[in-house]
This record gives sequence, C-alpha cells and structure tokens, in this order.
Amino acid sequence: MANTQSALKRIRSNARKAKVNTTRTSRVRSSIRAARESLASKDAPQSKAAIMKAVSELDKAAARGVIHANNASRRKGRLMKKLAALEAKK
Repeated sequence: MANTQSALKRIRSNARKAKVNTTRTSRVRSSIRAARESLASKDAPQSKAAIMKAVSELDKAAARGVIHANNASRRKGRLMKKLAALEAKK
C-alpha cells in the first residue's frame, strides 16, 4: 500500500482515469461490432454510416490516448477495406 499522500492521490486518480478509459474502450468495441454486423448484412449505405461512426470513435479514443494511434489506424483500414469490397460488388 502507498505511504505518501501523493501516491495515495495517484491511486485515486488512476482509478478515475481507468473508469473513463474502460467506458471509451467499450464504446469503440460496440461501434466496431455494429459496423461488422452491418457489413455482414450486405447493405452498403447502412454499412457506410456504421463504419463512419466506428471511425469517429476510434479517432476519439486514439486522440485521448485510450488506444494507440497505430491500433486505431489499423482497425479503420480493415473496416474501410471491407466496405470497399462490399461497394465493389454492387
């Protein structure tokens, strides 16, 4: 257990930040899941809207340091690649 006041304060602030980061990560995962499900339904306009929402959530998470910027970029690229393949089929 921490002994100094600053260490105790750091524990409290880390707990608050972890809660916010967990919420943001959950929001990112949910939006990505929704985008993948819409891609599976083969509906291009609906898929594009869901992917744009997921891209926005990924950008916000990366900007706030919740996930690494390269991680966000990789996930966005994979979603866009699937969207392009869906639009090419139509």
